[in-house]
Amino acid sequence: MITENTLDFLRSLKENNNREWFQAHKPLYESAYGDYFDTVARMVASIASFDAEIAAILPDPKSCIMRIYRDTRFSKDKTPYKTGFFAYVSAGGRKGPLAGYYLHLEPGASFAGGGLYMPEAKILEKTRIAIDTGFPEWVSIVTEPDFSDNFPAGVLPSGSTKRPPKGYDSTNPALEFLRYKGYYTQKFFSDGEVTAPEFPETLAETCRAVMPMVRFLNRAIGGA
Repeated sequence: MITENTLDFLRSLKENNNREWFQAHKPLYESAYGDYFDTVARMVASIASFDAEIAAILPDPKSCIMRIYRDTRFSKDKTPYKTGFFAYVSAGGRKGPLAGYYLHLEPGASFAGGGLYMPEAKILEKTRIAIDTGFPEWVSIVTEPDFSDNFPAGVLPSGSTKRPPKGYDSTNPALEFLRYKGYYTQKFFSDGEVTAPEFPETLAETCRAVMPMVRFLNRAIGGA
């Protein structure tokens, strides 16, 4: 489970983001990674209990966790390490096109949720068609009390168009969502919440709340 030591490592890494420090404190990284891995393993098992597509593939937690090493080739920021842990659990794999569930761990900025972030154009168009043609179902999903309780901000866009997308009228009742370039949710957690013994259960409840939206998007994409 995540402990204060897990967060302490990430705080120290943020203050000492260089290879020399990282190599000298490799055991601390391995311990922190182990804590996070354990949490993600429990997250995968929990999601598999209510999402049949995840249960069918039961992904290796390691395959869901992004590397801590940054790709600095095209970035002005040359710091070599990410200062948080991130995992993405999806029936299409971490790098696949399907919607999924995620957990970002970072001192003072941890969050979990689910959805589809910045999909490619063909995938986005499929989700727009599904929302347009199945708008009553979409509305029922994103206004369901459990969804609203976990995600008070509702569905968030990873960018949006200024005008109605091509093929959609300005009077379309679904226009607010059709302008979105992605669909995701976020629930933030304090450091005290992520280190609490009950956090795995809290995380499972958060993922369960967004599961209907994830399943809707994946039906639209055609991969679930």
